[in-house]
Amino acid sequence: MEHTFTCHICCQEFPDTQRRDFDGQALCPHCLELLTVHCHSCGTRLWTDDNAGSDEIPLCHTCYENHYTNCCRCGSLILESETYYDASDEFDEHPYCSDCFHSLERDERIHDYYFKPDPIFCGEGPRYFGVELELDCGGESASNARELLSVANREGRHAYIKHDGSLEDGLEIVTHPMSLSYHLNRMPWEGLCRKAASLGYLSHQAGTCGLHVHISRAAFGKTEREQDGPIARVLYFFEKHWEELLKFSRRTPRQLERWAARYGYKEQPRDILEHAKKGCHAGRYTCVNLTNRDTVEFRMFRGTLKVNTIFATLQMLDRICDVALSLSDEELKGLSWTTFVTGCTQPELIQYLKERRLYINEPVPQEEEV
Repeated sequence: MEHTFTCHICCQEFPDTQRRDFDGQALCPHCLELLTVHCHSCGTRLWTDDNAGSDEIPLCHTCYENHYTNCCRCGSLILESETYYDASDEFDEHPYCSDCFHSLERDERIHDYYFKPDPIFCGEGPRYFGVELELDCGGESASNARELLSVANREGRHAYIKHDGSLEDGLEIVTHPMSLSYHLNRMPWEGLCRKAASLGYLSHQAGTCGLHVHISRAAFGKTEREQDGPIARVLYFFEKHWEELLKFSRRTPRQLERWAARYGYKEQPRDILEHAKKGCHAGRYTCVNLTNRDTVEFRMFRGTLKVNTIFATLQMLDRICDVALSLSDEELKGLSWTTFVTGCTQPELIQYLKERRLYINEPVPQEEEV
């Protein structure tokens, strides 16, 4: 009579000839194959749940600790002998694989002011927003830049950092072009602002910092001729509602004269656009900078580490684009500020408008800007 045994895992009965003993348990061949692996380095069999390596390179804990580590950026398994460390990482606490390290050299350092990488478009277009957020008082430090970008780029290449000579002791965070929805839901603004504050940076309170937003020209039309009408109406809106937007911006008139000058009011939107195109202004240091080939830059807003303010600024510009695209010149000229803000629906924008006393006489307590 053939002897049998019961598999400890599946509880099925098998002939003794198929018995495989492992870790004090009798297993059938199928369960042994399914639930155990061999260490890639020393050959020891171990439970799959105890695998300290990867699916492709299973490892026992001893071999992992002696010979392997994981990339701190992408998480991939790497041999210690093939690991890269940044020169400023004194105690080798942040290991990198080759791909991430060389990407780090390219992306995660402080670039010069004129650095302009190929854009990475995030979200659905054609209305993309690129943000430049200036930070000061925390140092122009490579290690700080690395910490900030480890938050910003944890789930994708979202941002890079540049030198800015207008700052006293800081740096500028620049995002790749993103849809409004991507900024609100995917870009880790909350964590990034929290990290910047923890490193000692200020933005609003520094007094030197701006929050500049680029919007793709393609959002206003496919050709320059198509774009001119909506852009002219954007310029007209800024001139007509200058006092309200000045309050929204948190800037002083003197700051705007230096960094984001107005063009000057004219009766017709096209007249302001022609004035701008003729160069009768301060170059790129205007409230709406038209000198870039692919974007329109909005420069009048003061920097901040308050996330709701960042969101409200993007939503305000999105709303201005909406009315510039949907209204005729005459309709826009007749649009009052009260009617404009009544059409604002995003909660972050409404909250900010109320805080700045710009929303139909409904002020609310104002949280401190950072």
